[in-house]
Amino acid sequence: MQNLFPTPARVRPREAELFHQAASLHAMTPPRRTTRTLAVAAGKGGVGKTTIAVNLAMAMSMAGHDVMLLDGDMSVANVDVQLGLTPLRHVGHMLEGNCTLQDLIITGPHGLKVIPGGSGARRLAQLCNGEHAAVIRAFDELILPPEYLVVDTAAGVSDNVAMFAAAADDVVVVVCDEPASLTDAYALIKILSQDFGVRRFHVVANMVRHAGEARRLYEKLARVSERFLDVALDFMGMVPHDERLRQAIRRQSAVVDLWPSSRSAMGFKQLASAVDTWGQPMYSDIGRIAFFSGQSEPVTGW
Repeated sequence: MQNLFPTPARVRPREAELFHQAASLHAMTPPRRTTRTLAVAAGKGGVGKTTIAVNLAMAMSMAGHDVMLLDGDMSVANVDVQLGLTPLRHVGHMLEGNCTLQDLIITGPHGLKVIPGGSGARRLAQLCNGEHAAVIRAFDELILPPEYLVVDTAAGVSDNVAMFAAAADDVVVVVCDEPASLTDAYALIKILSQDFGVRRFHVVANMVRHAGEARRLYEKLARVSERFLDVALDFMGMVPHDERLRQAIRRQSAVVDLWPSSRSAMGFKQLASAVDTWGQPMYSDIGRIAFFSGQSEPVTGW
């Protein structure tokens, strides 16, 4: 009977000690945070996309969120210029193997973390899709992922823009009251929806005179997009014309930090608060390379 049901072996003191130490270390290890990624994009340049990205990220950081801002315009980067920062390295150094993404982080005002792009580097203007994917995947290696990642994409509808926008959880499209702005924003939405499976877009009206003008811009874009494309657009908010914003740009500061009570700063704060109301991200059934996904296989067509 004893051979059929042997008594359990006693745990030796040393083994028990090691077991308890391992359990204690596991309990001390914080769970990996889930990061939500916002890509700020525009169909054309000159609509204030970078200013939106910088001030949105700063407003979220000032509201108590842990925010990281990636300058996704690899060759004509100016996020650091708008914030008065002087980076010693940029994404190009990481792609060359001279540093890690963690090494690139610069801490700006109110704890905002910035990943600088390059400026005037022809090599960065000619990155292939595999190198864009390498930048996206590098975020999987961050020691402590942020709560939010804001990506300032380049203007237009290049592969750079499409890959970074499609790799985000949410796409913010910036428009202003110009026919070309709306036309090119529609082209961007069409490419992202038909080629990359992006289904939802958040629209920001920039440099508008009043709320009625902002709403009309959104409705024009939404009407044609939802009629001809399988997408959903929502009105995220507006940023009004404001001389204080222009002055803040000249002073290389975020207006939400320099003049927090100005008209434009109040607009940015409302945009930041809108992010907290968004539901779960809408993903397509298409495989995707995404920020913080850990996915290692390239997607067909990228």
